[in-house]
Amino acid sequence: MSFHRPLRSVLYIPGSKPRALDKARGLACDAIIFDLEDAVTAEEKESARATLAEALAQGGYGARTKIVRINGFDTVWGRDDAAAAAQMGADAILLPKVGSPENLDALAAITGDIPLWAMMETPQGMLNAPAIAAHPKLQGMVMGTNDLAKELDTRFRPDRAPLMAGLGLCLLAAKAQGLAIVDGVYNAFKDDEGLKVECEQGRDMGFDGKTLIHPAQLDVANTAYSPSEADIDLARRQIAAFEETEASGQGVAVVDGRIVENLHVATARQLLAKAEAIAALTGD
Repeated sequence: MSFHRPLRSVLYIPGSKPRALDKARGLACDAIIFDLEDAVTAEEKESARATLAEALAQGGYGARTKIVRINGFDTVWGRDDAAAAAQMGADAILLPKVGSPENLDALAAITGDIPLWAMMETPQGMLNAPAIAAHPKLQGMVMGTNDLAKELDTRFRPDRAPLMAGLGLCLLAAKAQGLAIVDGVYNAFKDDEGLKVECEQGRDMGFDGKTLIHPAQLDVANTAYSPSEADIDLARRQIAAFEETEASGQGVAVVDGRIVENLHVATARQLLAKAEAIAALTGD
């Protein structure tokens, strides 16, 4: 189930907090994960469903992708969350700690044809990533790097070396199926430089965007995951040079001292399409 909308910035918003839900309507994020799981206390789990349903019924979230994260089916709230979320008019439902395709089967039995997303945050999930990605209802994956680090008993490193095997497995699985995939959160929400480094690392690996825990992180993620003016200019020149060479039937297209082949043109067209999609979403 392919997905083609921008996902540069995917912001978690607690489903239990009316003020946060209202503020999110004006934030410059590409997508919102309306959270009924980690961001909601046990005492508020049931009332949060009604609070979130009311906010989504009111609307006002524009073209942002709206994803509801429910509690897992290993909790007392999971199945009721799924039934409630299926009626909220969201674009997708996100299941935490997906370890196998059967977890998604159980959710789909309640939610029907609504697209599903999977939190990838356990060793079992990493090892079963290809089978999970192949699920017919799955549209995207979200890396849960905090939980994964906990499960692996790793230490924090700015280069995220201990998490690379898991990140890579999920990326390969998602790309093989044409799914969206977004990177995990960066916890130090006042550390713009650290966030920038991690966003650029994720972007260069192939992630579509970054999950965020605070609105202060939006600008950094949006900038990192947007094609730059230089990127756009190069893409246009590559396409023009290739088309000119093809039309003349002579030689090989070269731009900035580098050969331009079919695959480079395909990448260039993809980048321009992404820039256009971002402009359409943001009204630029």
